[in-house]
Amino acid sequence: MSTTDTSLTVTHPTSGNQWVLASNNKGKLAEFKRLFAEANLDVTIVPQGQLDIKDAIEDGLSFVENAIIKARHASRISGLPAIADDSGLCVPVLGNAPGIYSARYAGEHGNDSKNNAKLIADLQPIRAAEPDIPIKGMFVCVLAMVRHADDPLPIVAQGLWHGEILDTPHGDGGFGYDPLFWLPNLQASAASLSAADKNSISIVVRQSSSYWRSYLYKYLIAILSISALDTHNALATLSLFLVRYLIY
Repeated sequence: MSTTDTSLTVTHPTSGNQWVLASNNKGKLAEFKRLFAEANLDVTIVPQGQLDIKDAIEDGLSFVENAIIKARHASRISGLPAIADDSGLCVPVLGNAPGIYSARYAGEHGNDSKNNAKLIADLQPIRAAEPDIPIKGMFVCVLAMVRHADDPLPIVAQGLWHGEILDTPHGDGGFGYDPLFWLPNLQASAASLSAADKNSISIVVRQSSSYWRSYLYKYLIAILSISALDTHNALATLSLFLVRYLIY
């Protein structure tokens, strides 16, 4: 892979100063607003609910497909550029389940305790057969941005966070599968990392489910500020960033 200069000049987006976020999650909205402000971009992020946009039907087979589906859906209805994400936990020994069904793994959308319980139960036979072998897992986050609903060149970025899956929850913080996601190098679960912990360790490892995503958001924002005609170079720069800071 090339080691070309990855410095960026941040300018105002060419697509206007209002984008729709294909989500109604207040945490995501706040994070985007903060990052746009830090980048000094005159962009207003509007959650799709504010425009009476219902959730898209996520019938893709991958995180990438679902992120693009959500972005196109929001852009088509609003007439605005749109940005969306799709994320979840993948466990290779389960065929990368829960995967795109992470939020509703136990059948009920957003029930963290039931989702965690099902994951523990599904892994029990595997642990019994090979009790001394750690079970690997990874959080996946994909971001997609379209300048219009039929954009033939959506910008897509993916980040991976590798760890191991515990057999019992550990830690009271975080959300989703954080209590079961173990970081061997830190000897801690994602749910047990404090804000002080995250601030005291290096950029590569200070990554809770929301923390590492913010780095991806921030870089994508910079990428999207480049001229729409410079898509190829933008993606090349983004790839370099992902290799250096997110995938390890």
